[in-house]
Amino acid sequence: MILNRSASLRLALLIFATACLVYSCARTPPKPQIDPAAYAKEIDRWRAERWASLKSEDGWLTLVGLFWLKEGENKFGSDPGNEIVLPQTKIVPRAGLFILKDGAVRIETPIKTGFTVDGKPVDSLALKSDLDGSPTVLHLGSLSFQIIQRGDKMGVRVKDKDNPDRINFRNTEFYSTDVKWRLDARFDPYNPPRPVSITNVLGMQSDETSPGAVVFEVAGKSYRLDAITEKGETKYFMIIADKTSGDIFTWIRPTPPAAWSSILTRPTVCPAPSLSLRRVHCRRGRIVCPLR
Repeated sequence: MILNRSASLRLALLIFATACLVYSCARTPPKPQIDPAAYAKEIDRWRAERWASLKSEDGWLTLVGLFWLKEGENKFGSDPGNEIVLPQTKIVPRAGLFILKDGAVRIETPIKTGFTVDGKPVDSLALKSDLDGSPTVLHLGSLSFQIIQRGDKMGVRVKDKDNPDRINFRNTEFYSTDVKWRLDARFDPYNPPRPVSITNVLGMQSDETSPGAVVFEVAGKSYRLDAITEKGETKYFMIIADKTSGDIFTWIRPTPPAAWSSILTRPTVCPAPSLSLRRVHCRRGRIVCPLR
């Protein structure tokens, strides 16, 4: 009889310990408390950095033109007969040639025109594109020229640090910071990474790679945003569509244990044609309908 009672006691203790273990493992740890004041300072700091980037001498507000090159010679200058026409206050009528041959671009220009690379005058030079990691940047007065490659097309991106859009730009308007839109997320990796074909606003397609999706919840609904990787970039590139401002994008840096926050609180609007992966329709900066 004593043995039976002892066995029963041991069994009861075992069941109790097992129940405690299951409860402790199943219990979801509470979310860390976010200090609204500290979070507001974080966002204000990002806004200041964004402002400085926009107003910099090579920021997006300096963009004045994008010209796609045809195979062979592409004349440029202020003369209307050129393939690439720029303001006469910035460049001579016949400044030179961009020559595209077999996917490579070079510039031919009289030395007196005044083009420089790294402060040194140039008259004939093979130009690296943005896909080469460190593109060649040509300078002429307040203008800068850079070759970009999109698919099998090569183009010349022209910026002007004296662009009135940059000089007269006052500031960006923001909605008030709200800590409830600081969204915690987890990274759902794709193994192997998935190829993603993207069509931009010009109708051009490019093949990108998605290492996985960022998964988060808003108002009890789960959302997924496919991340893409860019050459030479350690952060993941995220693309969202906004009915008021077109495509917007942001970058997320992977941090252990593959969790991030503030996905949608620091978006960036690109004035140049951008890509669209997944569309999230927003109103007043907030998601109002599911992803497709």
